[in-house]
Amino acid sequence: MKWWLKRIGKAFIGATALILVYSYLYQWGMFYFEGQERTFYQSLQIVVEILTTAGFGGDTEHWTTLGMNTIVVTMNLTAVLLVFVGLPLFVVPIFKRAFQRKIPRSSDLTDHVIICSHSPSDEILTEELRDSDIPYLFMDKNQETVEKLLDMGHDAIVGNPEEVEALKAANAQKARAIVTDVSDATNPTIILSAKKANPRIRVISMTREEGEERYHMLAGADYVVKSRKVLGESLANRALASVAEKFSEAITVDTDIKIAELLVEEESPLIGQKIKDIDDFKDKEITIIGLWTGGKFIVSPEPETKIKENAILLVATPTLYFGNLEVRQIKSYHDKSKKVLVCGYGTVGPSTVRTLEQAGLEVQTIDIKPGENIDIVGDVTDVKTFKKIDLKDMRSVILTLDNDPSSVYATLVIKHEAPDVEIIARANSPETVWKLYNAGADFVLSLPVVAGEIIASLLIEDRTILTPRTKLEFARIETQGLEGKTMKELDIRKKTGATVVAIERKDKLLTKIDGEFTLKKEDTMISVGENRNIRKLHKLIEKQKTN
Repeated sequence: MKWWLKRIGKAFIGATALILVYSYLYQWGMFYFEGQERTFYQSLQIVVEILTTAGFGGDTEHWTTLGMNTIVVTMNLTAVLLVFVGLPLFVVPIFKRAFQRKIPRSSDLTDHVIICSHSPSDEILTEELRDSDIPYLFMDKNQETVEKLLDMGHDAIVGNPEEVEALKAANAQKARAIVTDVSDATNPTIILSAKKANPRIRVISMTREEGEERYHMLAGADYVVKSRKVLGESLANRALASVAEKFSEAITVDTDIKIAELLVEEESPLIGQKIKDIDDFKDKEITIIGLWTGGKFIVSPEPETKIKENAILLVATPTLYFGNLEVRQIKSYHDKSKKVLVCGYGTVGPSTVRTLEQAGLEVQTIDIKPGENIDIVGDVTDVKTFKKIDLKDMRSVILTLDNDPSSVYATLVIKHEAPDVEIIARANSPETVWKLYNAGADFVLSLPVVAGEIIASLLIEDRTILTPRTKLEFARIETQGLEGKTMKELDIRKKTGATVVAIERKDKLLTKIDGEFTLKKEDTMISVGENRNIRKLHKLIEKQKTN
């Protein structure tokens, strides 16, 4: 039965019950208060007249007592609520949607992204697509799912993405890409159908298990996002070095300015503020160099950028006192030990361990199930498990569990047993992120957020989205020969994708770099970007020097 039939049925039952109760109440009231006998059917007629405001029949002259008038007034007020509140808010929308709304089965969108299925990662993806004015269309064979998507404000159609004709109805012939994340077994079928509908369409597929990507590629996928593998690498990269540490290593001048990462906690007055409006930062001469928000890193964010809860700000600051801003400085732990503990092997743990070992770190693993690569068998929610190792000797503990409540509990246990150990955690739901931070985690990555941002970075060509997997490089570049040029003239970010975050000038570190900033002969740029961006920057600088 359709949802609206169920709602109408419930509304009918509720109205009938109300009328019956009031009929018995009226019959009793007339006898008890007025001494008048009424049959149930006579009482039913009067109640219906009252509730429908059609009139009160011939009984009005018998309503002489306070008790009976109270009953009638109550019925009158109920009728008003039903007419003026119940109908507009409940009945009218039901009938309007049930009889006027048609669930679409085709679309005339062009240059759009077709998204097969719907998951939390798709909400992150669609947010990025909207910001870049790229149209998108959800496609699902379940009508109720499509109705929910339409209610959420998305474009969506009913259709089986495994069928070529259904994809043609989604206008796949004129789409820019298709994203499929139904299941490891179903995705290849969708890929084959998509390439049949439009041989030139770009197909991005998601996998959950390692090794499955080969079949997606054989089916014709242009790119396969191994979200759990990427998440594991991202968690490991954080344990290797934070962005603040990499930036600090690039600075050679002796300066009082400190580079720090600040976690914006849930009660912080910074939440919702635009960077340009943060007076406390202006007063303390704090410069935001970059920020983690969700699963992406924004270098030199625009002044209009709004600060969100759980964002991590990379700042240059003369002070580490932040008053009542409710921000927590994320400490650096990476110089104390070469040992890292990975809790939970599963689907994310292997890539985490592999990345750490390739970087030369000593890795120990804990899992509740014994296995070839498991050093300690135990439950991470049991403090006895951590008694088997020297927890305080670890530089980091990485939680790669697939159960969020267990991750939160393990965080509390670790923080209690070893307060100075860095905790890096995986969240399977975006809603768990703040819980892990409140429990004491130093860095949290949500699987859906990471997956959504990675897909967005593949689809949005004119904007670089730096994900936790991105290997950022800080480069020092001499500017001799560029003196007198402004940053606006060089237009480095647009031409190379790299960003100048600071200038070393003699014994000073300058971090407020705008378009009017003019270079001097003795300046040294400190720039950040991926390896390819830095290579482009070197070429651009050499070209500018020869012109």
